[in-house]
Amino acid sequence: MDRYLIISEHTAEDCRHTVKQFREFHASFFTHFEWGCYDNDHHAYAFVEADSHEKALLSVPPLFRNKARAIKLTYFKPKASGDFIHDKVD
Repeated sequence: MDRYLIISEHTAEDCRHTVKQFREFHASFFTHFEWGCYDNDHHAYAFVEADSHEKALLSVPPLFRNKARAIKLTYFKPKASGDFIHDKVD
């Protein structure tokens, strides 16, 4: 299974409604989301494991899925020589 960062956007005006919808959609999964709202960043963030982008987005209530993003994450491991995969380009 792959790991995804979920980002779900909402407006300041819809903030309370959005939080309520997330809580009602999946109460036990609600605690996996972190919110930027108190810093004027109206997004919900979560890390989920899923088999695809589409399945990862199932963690977001249907009302918000069309604006949500699922970003597949990857770990980069150092090469045997000690250099990193992405060398700094000057």
